Amino acid sequence: MTAGHDHGHRLPSRRMRRRLLSALAVTGAWTICLVGTAPVAQAEDVRSQQWYLDAMRAEEMWKVSTGEGVKVAVVDSGVNDSTDALRGQVLPGEDMTGTPGEATDDYLGHGTAMAELIAGTGKNGGVRGLAPGARVIPYRIPLKGLDGKSKTNGFVKAIRAAADSDAKIINMSFGGPYYDPARAEAIEYAIGKGKLLFAAVGNDAEGRNRPEYPASYPGVVGVGATDEQGEVTGFSQYGVNVDLSAPGSEMPGWCDKSFQKYCVRDGGTSSATALASASAALIWARNPDWTANQVLRVLVDTAGRKDKKEGASSVHIGYGAVRPRIHLLDGGGDSGDPDRNPIEATEPTLPPAASSAEGESDGKNDRDGAGRTDEDRKDQGETAAAASEDDGSLWIYLGAGAAAAIVVVGAFVLVRRTIRRT
Repeated sequence: MTAGHDHGHRLPSRRMRRRLLSALAVTGAWTICLVGTAPVAQAEDVRSQQWYLDAMRAEEMWKVSTGEGVKVAVVDSGVNDSTDALRGQVLPGEDMTGTPGEATDDYLGHGTAMAELIAGTGKNGGVRGLAPGARVIPYRIPLKGLDGKSKTNGFVKAIRAAADSDAKIINMSFGGPYYDPARAEAIEYAIGKGKLLFAAVGNDAEGRNRPEYPASYPGVVGVGATDEQGEVTGFSQYGVNVDLSAPGSEMPGWCDKSFQKYCVRDGGTSSATALASASAALIWARNPDWTANQVLRVLVDTAGRKDKKEGASSVHIGYGAVRPRIHLLDGGGDSGDPDRNPIEATEPTLPPAASSAEGESDGKNDRDGAGRTDEDRKDQGETAAAASEDDGSLWIYLGAGAAAAIVVVGAFVLVRRTIRRT
């Protein structure tokens, strides 16, 4: 259903629909329970917690580019267009969940938080986005917390719709362990349409550190997270699917889907992805005739890391942390060949069929292009069948802390499973 189109006078009001969506999210198999977050009490505190804007010299960059004219597709849990920071910033999008609601009905609060990091205005003490002149197009898909009917197809339809839109950038602040050929084809389609795609690499570095999709699909820019010291965070996953990094530690965001207050938490690689998308928007707005490859090449060419060697990519920070100021303020970065992908040399390869690897190795040392052993692939169940049966292949990463709980509310039994958050 296209956002903003009511089909019949019996549909409930937006407020009524949002209440219904909250109930749907609660009664689904998954929900979010954040721990270790601190509410932000004063409006000025929100801006003071946006340390990365100062570190990236945002005020100076905005004198050159605010991202104006660039549209960013946010594929997520929806984007609430009525928050102070997003009023006037959200364009009509589409709902791909198969549940009641519109693209602007955010059932988790996650998509809204990502949109604000990209294009928030900061009005009335809200979050100021890194590219406040950009606009957001929301594509609402079934992630954890909403038991949507259109599961794998929701992602595929959203990517293809975003590819056919006039958005230049597609932001995907989520990930999961399943490879799916239909999703890979949708990603390839979007890249073929000239879009620049960013996705979170995941927050399980201290756990299994399994490669996540869509970050591991060829052509997608996998984004890791850095902290206030410019170091890679302990939770940011590593591997050949890490192409760039951006701030993802101690950042303000909505505490929950009620949109009542902000909390400070580790935004994770999810928030880092949003800031990478915003960085691209700043550069693209300054160079509207460039291709996605040229924008990405300048991001890569101007990225910073302590051990950077020409042409080399680190499995922990990729080509480095995004620094759009190097281009906007200093004129740095070589745009190069408009038709050549600058990260293709370090792109992960697609996983082979599960049966092709069986019996050919001990599963301990032989790794595919995404850094996985045969044993890892079996554990992940990387088949289209597994992915289509359960959209658990899409995980949301919201920070460094999550908790599991079992709650009974009225006639509903809610099972909250521990989730990894980006």
